[in-house]
Amino acid sequence: MKAPNTELSAVLETTFNSFKQARDEHEQQLILREVGTVISVNTGVASVSGLSSAGFEEIVKFHNGLSGVVFNLEEEEIGVILLGDSADLSAKTEVKSTGRVMDICVGEGLLGRVLDPLGKPLDNQGPIKYSQRMPIERESASIMDRAPVTVPMQTGLKVVDALIPIGQGQRELILGDRQTGKTAIALDTIINQKEKDIICVYCAIGQRSASTAGVIARLREHGAMDYTVIVVAEGNEAPGIQYIAPYAATTIAEYFMEQGRNVLIIYDDLTHHARAYRELSLLLRRPPGREAYPGDIFYIHSRLLERATHLRDDLGGGSLTALPIIETEAQNLSAYIPTNLISITDGQIYLSPTLFQKGILPAVDVGKSVSRVGGKTQLAAYRAVAGDLKLAYSQFEELESFARFGTRLDDESRRKIEHGQRIRSCLKQAALQPIPVIEQIAVLLTLSKGLFDDISLDNMGQAEKAIRKGAYQLPKAIQERILRGEKMSQENQDKIIAMAVDILSQFQDPK
Repeated sequence: MKAPNTELSAVLETTFNSFKQARDEHEQQLILREVGTVISVNTGVASVSGLSSAGFEEIVKFHNGLSGVVFNLEEEEIGVILLGDSADLSAKTEVKSTGRVMDICVGEGLLGRVLDPLGKPLDNQGPIKYSQRMPIERESASIMDRAPVTVPMQTGLKVVDALIPIGQGQRELILGDRQTGKTAIALDTIINQKEKDIICVYCAIGQRSASTAGVIARLREHGAMDYTVIVVAEGNEAPGIQYIAPYAATTIAEYFMEQGRNVLIIYDDLTHHARAYRELSLLLRRPPGREAYPGDIFYIHSRLLERATHLRDDLGGGSLTALPIIETEAQNLSAYIPTNLISITDGQIYLSPTLFQKGILPAVDVGKSVSRVGGKTQLAAYRAVAGDLKLAYSQFEELESFARFGTRLDDESRRKIEHGQRIRSCLKQAALQPIPVIEQIAVLLTLSKGLFDDISLDNMGQAEKAIRKGAYQLPKAIQERILRGEKMSQENQDKIIAMAVDILSQFQDPK
């Protein structure tokens, strides 16, 4: 008896699928069985022959369990960057291709964990529970998939939130000489995201073990590890591990972004990443470019930072905000790596060693710092005060330089200098103590109206604390209006000013 056409079709389809699956498995087995031989080994890299079907960025396995990533494809051999110690490797060692690219584990189980770029735990808390594995190199979202950056990413730092605002989905560069407080700004920003439903990813590249341990300890102390993932590639790791670290961290962040979450990622720092890439490229005999860096150093950072974005609502509406950190030498902003990253990012926060040495912390140089997204992401209450403050502070810095020559100043210039000194004093802030929006607005509005000008510099700290405390005595309606981003009416401003005048009366020097 002949089977009906529907049954016959089902039988044929099942047979075809079984054949196709068997063929795919056979081809995969053939790839896995392909064996090559190590020709030579250098620090962090190896040259391999015999893997004719290997592809770019494919993982290969050596006989001792060591992994590598295919980086150079040449006619007779391939160049492999090693993801671990190469001490046990030698010429004629066997190496097998795997048919898959480098990937990393992702999922909710990574929150609160410390891991390396290969996904191995470093915190002695057992195996990492993850949802899936995703490639570390992924295409960035297309322009049509992106939405405008309009929501602020509050750092808790008055000088940044008021004068150099950052938006969710923005890329803001943090740069400065060694030991000027770059990592401190990143940590303040992470700590300030507590109870804001923002996931944070901190990627340490080429840092000393003690520095990374200190960062982890401070985040744990402030309860920030509950919503933070830390990816660590230490300075004594193989250059291949340091190279893949930021891409692995970005994939972890993208997983949460694609779930509709808002994510903040810190790269600390990309100077070490560039050096690791330069080392690998020169060992693989790639032609060096400008200042002995490979010509494509710009490309490796642009394809990394382009993955930071704000997705459209129909794609979940998630965002990925990137704060890359780089180190300058002798305040040289026009060097190769700084100019590359300044052109890739949407602005920069420049930390001045001169301000740092004077104890003006955070040592943000307002004149050299900029946010190209700017006021579009700022809460409306900040816009009411930020413009006047930035202008007054710039005038003060110019007059301060002029006054150093002992020039006699008129009353107006002297008044601007005294006002600028109060601005500088108010913009100072202790590390790891982010300030809520309500307190910032109260202090900044008081400052912009010149109410601090009659307070001696010695009493400024106490006066500011009193204003911050008094901000919570304002009507709840005003506080909610500020947090919703609504524009402050003159009536609301008058109530804040009246509160400030009343509080500051006890700090004014007797005439």
